[in-house]
Amino acid sequence: MSSEPSLSRFLPDPKTVAIVGCPFRGGQAKLGVDKGPISLVEAGLPEQLSGLGWNVKFDGHHQFEAIDGENDPPIGKLKNPRLVSKVCKAVSEVVYDHAKKGELPLTLGGDHSLAMGTISGTLAQYPDACVIWIDAHADINTADTTDSGNIMPVLKPNRVVYIGLRDVDVAEKRILKENGIKAFSMHEVDKRELPIHLSFDVDALDPSVAPSTGTPVRGGLTFREGHYICESIHETGCLVALDIMESGVRSRDLRLERLFFNGLFTSCSITPCVS
Repeated sequence: MSSEPSLSRFLPDPKTVAIVGCPFRGGQAKLGVDKGPISLVEAGLPEQLSGLGWNVKFDGHHQFEAIDGENDPPIGKLKNPRLVSKVCKAVSEVVYDHAKKGELPLTLGGDHSLAMGTISGTLAQYPDACVIWIDAHADINTADTTDSGNIMPVLKPNRVVYIGLRDVDVAEKRILKENGIKAFSMHEVDKRELPIHLSFDVDALDPSVAPSTGTPVRGGLTFREGHYICESIHETGCLVALDIMESGVRSRDLRLERLFFNGLFTSCSITPCVS
């Protein structure tokens, strides 16, 4: 295996990955996802990426201290709508700042509402980018159809595909069908030469691989399937941004997730290719 970063259609040499740590859980009610980014960094992620031949930027985690989360009553069922909006705006600006410099933003979450910020930041630099959303859940309810009140991004139907879905409620199924949004396995993804934003929710994986996510659903992607998806995206040379979301913090389970993400970063296009 080469020690040089892989070729990219969009990222200049020398390649730089910018780690955007976002220990934030305001978009949903479960505890723990705000600790995942800290754990992944403490496990040696920056050093690992540097060892793979990438320039690594990491200036510490974004704690959002300046954003006031008080006096934020629900809007309908939506939880913490003003806080989530302000945090996602801040994240969008950070991701865009890295993307416009030709760097690959690697955002560590935190709950998946952060993708409103990461994806909008990517689109500010790459307006024609498409999104690959890897998740057990469609996360596509509207304010009118949501049961949980969790806040998630709204994307153009022709610019998003889902992989790993298995816990989709009735309203989400209707939205997917009415908008013609594709949900399938990786070998069916049309490899068009568009910039790719990959948003990977840990709960897409089977709980045997990633047990400490807050929303585990049995029957998920295996260790190897998760890697295969990332390898396939790597082969396109089109990855311009990557999210890793919803990693939990139960210490007895973190070793499994660290093993998986060590492999994931080696499989994805932010890492070396086999020569």
